[in-house]
Amino acid sequence: ALAVLLLLGPRRGKYGADGKPRAIPGHNMPLFGLGVLILWLGWFGFNPGSTLNAEDLRFAEVLFVTQLAAAAGVITAVITAAWKTKSIDIGMAGNGAIGALVAITAPSGYVEPWTAPIIGGIAGVIVPLSIYAIDKRVDDPVGALSAHGVAGIWGTLSCGLFTAPRLAQYNGFGDPDGGLIYSGTLTQLGYQALGIVVVFSFVFALSFATFFLIKKTYGLRVTAEEEEAGLDISEHGMYGYPEQFIPAPELVGYAPAPGSRAVPGPAPSITEVPAS
Repeated sequence: ALAVLLLLGPRRGKYGADGKPRAIPGHNMPLFGLGVLILWLGWFGFNPGSTLNAEDLRFAEVLFVTQLAAAAGVITAVITAAWKTKSIDIGMAGNGAIGALVAITAPSGYVEPWTAPIIGGIAGVIVPLSIYAIDKRVDDPVGALSAHGVAGIWGTLSCGLFTAPRLAQYNGFGDPDGGLIYSGTLTQLGYQALGIVVVFSFVFALSFATFFLIKKTYGLRVTAEEEEAGLDISEHGMYGYPEQFIPAPELVGYAPAPGSRAVPGPAPSITEVPAS
């Protein structure tokens, strides 16, 4: 994500003349909430089901750990966003859930349930603060760098802190003495940090090279006109937004919606089928 965002650049109008970022909110928050809920539910298969074995009761335990972390992430993200903006930010609540789910993915099969709210709760604090900071420099429309990148780094490091010896031994992988709080050593934490550096370096270099090649050949960004109109109309030939967002000249035949601008135009005749 970082590689393509650096090459793609910001959306039109994202930054003002003074360089300060402008909010470009999503057009439908209920759909956003539904998307978060679907992802949340999907994570119950992703984390517990990744072992492909539900017969030893670990499935339920990992699912429980996942749920605790996600719930804690929502709570701390809302509190953090309210502290910064003085409002209950539904977008940040969703990002807090996703960030917490990302953070608990790596340690979900290695930590005790009591650590899950800590891991998810810290992720819920990290995500909003990271979004606010990154938004000043890089246009990340969905907060992927924060929810998946920064929260993912924290979750990977949390394995080095909270890995339980019994689970490391049961899984047959990792330091059998557990993470830092159990063993008092930096062995597991060091391996986790090394893994982050190696994976990030490899993926970033390969991604940057791939997207750079695409940018120089096919192209990464649509034209300014297509961006202004929106990809719904330029790619699919129809608008995917409510009537309030459709250009006024094209609104003939639509019934006025509450709060929408009045659009003069001829009333539909008996034989004319209104747009719907």
